[in-house]
This record gives sequence, structure tokens and C-alpha cells, in this order.
Amino acid sequence: MLHIVGLGVSDDSIPYNIEDIIQKADIVYLEVFTSPDINTSQIRRICPTLQMAPRWLVEDGRRILEESEYKDVVLASYGDPLVATTHTELRVRAAQRGIPVNVVHGPSAITTLVGECGLHHYMMGRMATIMSEDTLLETPYMVSYRNAVLGNHTLLLLEYNQDADFFLKADVALQRLSDAEKSYRRGVFTPDRHCIVACRIGTKRQLVVSGSLSSLEGYDFGEPPHSIILTGRLHFTECDAIRVLTRCMDGPPENQTIKSIPQQMIEKYTPMIHKSIQDLPDCSNNEKLIVQNAISYIQDAQRALESGQDEVAILSIGYADGLVDALRISHGMDPKI
Repeated sequence: MLHIVGLGVSDDSIPYNIEDIIQKADIVYLEVFTSPDINTSQIRRICPTLQMAPRWLVEDGRRILEESEYKDVVLASYGDPLVATTHTELRVRAAQRGIPVNVVHGPSAITTLVGECGLHHYMMGRMATIMSEDTLLETPYMVSYRNAVLGNHTLLLLEYNQDADFFLKADVALQRLSDAEKSYRRGVFTPDRHCIVACRIGTKRQLVVSGSLSSLEGYDFGEPPHSIILTGRLHFTECDAIRVLTRCMDGPPENQTIKSIPQQMIEKYTPMIHKSIQDLPDCSNNEKLIVQNAISYIQDAQRALESGQDEVAILSIGYADGLVDALRISHGMDPKI
């Protein structure tokens, strides 16, 4: 049998029912590549024969599954075990081989982190991980952008390489995100953007710091692990919690949103197209029909944007622009846009 169990967010939070499972097991593995920097003294006291499970052992899984066919095997991890995709994949493979699987959930560091920052869980958007390679910044940047457009918060996990004993620190990650803003220019990581940095959550050395990117620049967050939350549209109760529960460098804004690229395009091009129409000389009746079609496309773009049809909005404003430019060219005028 295979037991996949969660130990909670710290070494002193292991539940009694999991202690019982561990003590009765034939083999106990502790996976630490998803939960670094945790004191393992309690679980070692419970199980002196504890074996550390590196990433390759869990991802490969064959040894654990083979042992589980004839022995009682525990795969333990801090937090909730099924937050890690490797554990879910191992559970599926065990079920496919007819191996009984017992899952015992534990408190997750992710949900704990959100609560410790004073944020509402239902306002959290998609998560992403920031890696040390510059070429891998596009995904966390665009995930943050899409969440921000919806007004949602973004949890950004920072790279941990168990083999190299490497943690990406928050100050480095924040600087790299600020640098990425110069390339992508969508207004996500500007100096006034509000963030929360959570450090060593669940330990006695826990620290949560909040503020604008500029106010957090150069801050010493101490030893990792660190995580970053880019806040979206904050409820007033979240603002109150941030002021009270975090080391607040400057006050959190209640209405921090980002306009989507389609919205920015419609707002930019609509007045420009109207101005181009006004600059046209006297038009024939057929040309007036073309102008009316262009105005209809502008209206279609605005309706599509309001209904969430971003692609239709961009196409419609493009059609309007093209029609008006064609009229200008036919009158010997340069295209306006």
C-alpha cells in the first residue's frame, strides 16, 4: 500500500494520525524538493529509518511503486501532498497498477501564505513560478498581467533547486520583474505596483512585507524561501489586514487595476479614427456609406470589448481604421494612423 501524506506547514505540526501511519509503515520517504528549509527533527524522532526522497526518485516513481506492491510505503511531504503534480501523477500510476493508495491531506503552505498576507482566497488568480533564467520570464509576467486585468492577485513562487541548494531570493526576482517591464511594457511591474513578499511562512522566523515595488527595492528579506504576491483589486478588508498583519512600507491601494491591451487599443484608436473622419473632404453618397460602416465597426468594437470578445474588438477597430484610411488615400491624403 502507498500512503501519500501531508505533514502541514512546519515540523511541529505533524498530526497524530499521520504519526501512527508513519510508525506502522515498512518504508518512509520524506520528499523535500517542494518544501525546503524545514526542520525535520520531529519526523526523524517518529521514524529513525526515514529516507530522503530526491526529485528524481519521486518523478521516476518505479522504486516507490514496486515497494508499495508488497510493503506499506509512506511518501510524506510538508504542506498538502497533492499540491505537487508529481504526487498526483504517482497516485494515478499506483491506481493503474492496482496498488491501494491512502491520501492524508495536510495544511498547505500556499493557502497558509495567502491567509497570513490578509488576502481573500477567492481573489487569487493563476499561480506562476519565477526561474533564474531570463528567457523564462515571459510566463510569470503574462500570468501576472492577465490576473491584473481581471483584478485578481498573483502568487509568484520562486525557484528552488534542491540539487544545487539554490533559492531565488525575492529582491533578485523583483528586480528581474522590473527589468521585464521594460521589454513587455504592459504596466504590470511599475514602481508604484503594490506587492507582498512572504518569507519563511509557517516558521518562527516568518516575515511578511508589503509595499510598492519602489519601496521594496533593496529591502533585506533575510533567508529564503520567499514568495511574492502581486496584488490586484483589493477589498477594503484586505487593505485593513495588510496594514495590520504585514510590515507595511507604504499603504495598499484599494483600486489597482490594469487595462487590457484590447481596451487600451480601443481607447487609443477610437478618437483618432473619428478625427480622421472629420478631416475628410466632402464625400459622395457611396463614400458616406463607407464612413457609416466605419462608425458601425467602432461601435461593434466597443460592444465586443464590453462583452469580453477581445479578438472581435481588435478586428472591428482594425476594419474601421482600414476603411477610413482607404477613403483618405482615395482623396490623395496620407493615412492618419
